[in-house]
Amino acid sequence: MARSPKTAQLQIRVSPAQKAAIARLARQAGQDMSSFVLARVLPPAGAQFAHRVAECVPGKDVRFALAALNMFLASQPAAALAEAVAQRPDRWPADPVTANRIAAMVELACARHGLRPPAWLADIEPLETPVFDSALKGLRLHLLSHAPPPFRRRNLFVDASVGDQV
Repeated sequence: MARSPKTAQLQIRVSPAQKAAIARLARQAGQDMSSFVLARVLPPAGAQFAHRVAECVPGKDVRFALAALNMFLASQPAAALAEAVAQRPDRWPADPVTANRIAAMVELACARHGLRPPAWLADIEPLETPVFDSALKGLRLHLLSHAPPPFRRRNLFVDASVGDQV
């Protein structure tokens, strides 16, 4: 991804000990101090995506983690989204439903920007059994007909998707 030119400066006040500590950590990371600090303050989109996916683990309320991932994907401009989802995160949910929800969200976000979905999504097998986001049987026909295509392809029937809030 092309870097934008640096035309502005930001100064912060630190103690000599803090400056030395930042310089030491930057050297250990193989970066100059500016790059080191920027990477921590404004992490690359891929790291943010990986962090949000890692939050979708059993034992937590996955709905909130998925909502945070949803907001992240919806907020990314096309170039940042492409960068963010280029690689499958190392920490990937073992739960097939959660994995398919994330995959469908990524596919939909890419489609909304006219981007080709990343190739690694093909490795995530769609669910064999349909999953509906509501236990109300009366809503199933609505969900069947209104779920976005990436969700339907994965046998997930939802009413809200990337960028939507419920």
